[in-house]
Amino acid sequence: MVVVGLPLSTKDRWIVDEKQFRVKLACVSWPSHLGTLVPEGLHKKPLDVLSKKITSLGFNCVRLTWPVAMVTNSSYFTLTVESSFKNLRLNQGFSGIKANNPQFLKLTVIQAFQTVVQNLGHNKVMVILDNHISMPGWCCSRTDGNGFFGDQYFDPQVWIQALTKMAIMFKSTKNVVGMSLRNELRGMKQNIPDWYRYMTEGAEAVHRANQNVLVILSGLEFDINLGFLNSHPVKLSFTGKLVFEVHQYSFSMGDAWIRGNPNDVCGSFQDGFWGNAGYLLQRGFPLFISEFGGDLRETNVGDNRYFPCMFGVLADLDLDWAWWSFQGSYYWRDNLQDPEEVYGVVDKNWNEIRNPKFMEKIYAIQIQHQGPSNHDKGPYQMMFHPLSGLCINATYLSDPIRLASCKDAEKWEYTPEKAIMVKYSQFCLQAVGLDMSPRLATDCNVKPNAKWEKISNSGMHISTTLENGVRVCLDADKNGLLITSACKCLGGDINCEPASQWFKIIKHHLYIN
Repeated sequence: MVVVGLPLSTKDRWIVDEKQFRVKLACVSWPSHLGTLVPEGLHKKPLDVLSKKITSLGFNCVRLTWPVAMVTNSSYFTLTVESSFKNLRLNQGFSGIKANNPQFLKLTVIQAFQTVVQNLGHNKVMVILDNHISMPGWCCSRTDGNGFFGDQYFDPQVWIQALTKMAIMFKSTKNVVGMSLRNELRGMKQNIPDWYRYMTEGAEAVHRANQNVLVILSGLEFDINLGFLNSHPVKLSFTGKLVFEVHQYSFSMGDAWIRGNPNDVCGSFQDGFWGNAGYLLQRGFPLFISEFGGDLRETNVGDNRYFPCMFGVLADLDLDWAWWSFQGSYYWRDNLQDPEEVYGVVDKNWNEIRNPKFMEKIYAIQIQHQGPSNHDKGPYQMMFHPLSGLCINATYLSDPIRLASCKDAEKWEYTPEKAIMVKYSQFCLQAVGLDMSPRLATDCNVKPNAKWEKISNSGMHISTTLENGVRVCLDADKNGLLITSACKCLGGDINCEPASQWFKIIKHHLYIN
């Protein structure tokens, strides 16, 4: 089963195993809440192949979605996978399951869901059960009747009944490590008093039914707003199991990423994220970015600008997260059979990685950098380049300095004197000239071109002044070579692309028992 010590719990802002070692959730969402009530992709590949694909991509966790009706509407209790597809006239999906997973056809949809969870466990993948919606279907709109307590399809008592049933159903399933109570609360009826009332009732119901799982609470406004907790913390009867979740996409800020200067928008994004959710880390709660993602064809300007900023935040805070999403296609969505999902990490045929280059960025944030510590052993810093998902790597014999995998990254120290030092050495990073590679030098505290400042509204430009007085910023060329060039897009210009010059100085410290 899962390699970490289960069940999980919380320690300050961290999720930890039974030995109090941190467990970083690096998840991918796998939908099972649409009309068929069957996890997507079983018409494309055998289940075990899909589970192994998830692990091969470095994910240790699946956020598996489900609708309330699956466990509360009696018409679904005996509905088989075969009948589900035939009722919807999904001949292509039915034929695919018959070819790739014939054992599923006679299973009920609930049994199919349980089988997927079990197989993920056999492949050492943790599962978070996410109540995505009430009625099966695509999510989400403000007017779909599933948005907030009291909406047409969202009866709070039926919802609590469903949460309880799911908590009991998987009580003995070790790899089910958490339950997200509800996805993207929204709509005209949303209000803070009802949030406290029903989310508290739901959390208590889950914990009574299954004390093994993390209880994960979402916010308002499509789960981008947890700011109201700043002045009024939620009160529960239990401790050590509470996690908060938040969602972030480029479109969470409307069209700001398209119409604004990327440095300014990134700064606004970071400020808003901290005010709406990030502050909970300082309050001692884990924060799970349970959905973020975008178009992996890299043709969307807003997504392309948003991603480096978001990856910088995720790496800097070393957050737990879930990518949306795994699937390359759906059985049925928007009245179409087999439509493609361009946010999915696998291609439409579920054969290949959709964008192998982009996966380097995802791999970079799968690495754990921080954890709970009574003492730090050998803390250091990493120079992370979120556009590429790589880090600045340097050895004394290598020239020039390049970007490389963060697993092999150089250990750095950003000193109070603003020098970027190679840890445990006398060498520091020093600019040489415009559009030239910086070098490692030893006269670190006397040269102005060895003092580096974080500038721009994004906070990710690392800048120094050359001996001739010209200001430059760290940059990476298309071959991954580190250079210093004229600082880009520091303000105003909405057509400028600064992300090659964005770097995050990331703290790295892991505790040792």
